[in-house]
Parts: sequence; structure tokens; C-alpha cells
Amino acid sequence: QVQLVESGGGLVQPGGSLRLSCAASGSSFSIISMGWYRQAPGKQRELVAEITSGGNTNYAASVKGRFTISRDQNTVDLQMNTLKPEDTAVYYCNAAVWEKRGISWTRADQWGQGTQVTVSS
Repeated sequence: QVQLVESGGGLVQPGGSLRLSCAASGSSFSIISMGWYRQAPGKQRELVAEITSGGNTNYAASVKGRFTISRDQNTVDLQMNTLKPEDTAVYYCNAAVWEKRGISWTRADQWGQGTQVTVSS
């Protein structure tokens, strides 16, 4: 089993910054990739940024140049700069992992419970 514990989020003015953090823990697992998704009211959940175990990153076009994702062991951070009202959403941490079951490994996606980010003046 893998548990994702999120921190950060909150209310910030346009142009401001926030840092989200997510820590993955468990008895036996290996990280494939970690990332952040977001879901605004009336919209589908979308990928914001992800980082692979090799350090490769992907960003949504809407956040590229403003957000930076980084990973330290089993913790992933999302530094969000120059925030816009359009960034307002519930942000979810995601981890694609290999989980050990006996002598076998199974790929699984784990999700955090979400944290609200509100950008408003």
C-alpha cells in the first residue's frame, strides 16, 4: 500500500506563489512517476505537471514557465509562481508506482485527497 500525504495550498493573490508538496510512503513500492493534477468546477481533471523517476518532466501548456515540479526521493513538490485566477482548482497529487505483492510487482496509480488552491484578489 502507498499513502500520499499532501501539504500546501491555500489562498493567494494573482501574481503570487505557492508551493505544494506530496510525500509517498509505504512498506514496499517503487516510484515510476509522480505528478500533480487539478480539477476546476465544471471541468475535467487535467495534468498539471509530472516527473519521472529519471527526472524527465512534462507540463501543461498553461503552466509551462510558471510552475516547476521537482522530486526528492519519494516527495514531489510543485512550485507555482505568477499564479493566475485560472489556476484556481483542487490540486491532486498522483504517483504511478510498482507495488510488491508476494514476489510479484503490480503497477498502480495512487492519489492524494486533494488540496484547494484559490487565486483571487
